[in-house]
Amino acid sequence: MLFSDIDTLLSPKPLRLEAGIKRLGNGMLQVSMRTDLHGCKSRMLDWWFTYFETTAHLKWWHPHDHILHSGWDSKWVKNKNYIGATIHATEALGDIPPVPATIKFHAPDEVFDPALLHKAFDKGDVGAVIYARIGFGEDTSLDSNGDPEDGFMFHVARDTPFGCTLRSHFYLGALTADTETPLHEDIGFGLMEHCYTEFTYLSHFLSSLYYAENQNGDKAPLPW
Repeated sequence: MLFSDIDTLLSPKPLRLEAGIKRLGNGMLQVSMRTDLHGCKSRMLDWWFTYFETTAHLKWWHPHDHILHSGWDSKWVKNKNYIGATIHATEALGDIPPVPATIKFHAPDEVFDPALLHKAFDKGDVGAVIYARIGFGEDTSLDSNGDPEDGFMFHVARDTPFGCTLRSHFYLGALTADTETPLHEDIGFGLMEHCYTEFTYLSHFLSSLYYAENQNGDKAPLPW
């Protein structure tokens, strides 16, 4: 039921919540942000998750909030794969102090309707879809599959004439959703700022890095 309307993220039409927060009926917090990445295409964003592997890379992405890259597991393959891989990092949300984060990536067709997902790629309605399970804290609660149990993250990119536009949607606070202390809205507002800032920073350097480092054979256009 949580993702009964998740396939709407695959449509270029406006959503009811493009940017903002919403308290869901089950007590979780939905956080949505939309960011335009000028000069960057969707394939570059997808490639980025196969590239970054150091604290320096994380700080390029967000010089203020990204604190520490603590490593990928063995499922991550440089320049080739992040699906099934888990990353550990420490991040802040502006004035909200840094906490460890655990993120495990999954194939998007585990959540999105596979037929609709394939159609959206074919039509150019999406160019990259990134899905992960997420959790925060020193002792992140994991299920038997090694997935963080506290939330979900989606990044859906669509190519545009100026580059690409990115929808980032988070569903957070599963572990406290049915308690007297559900996840505070301040976390949602902090994540909105964090998300917009990190992808804006990323757009400033991603295309040059992609053309210099990727192994897909893409050649950089010559502006002169």
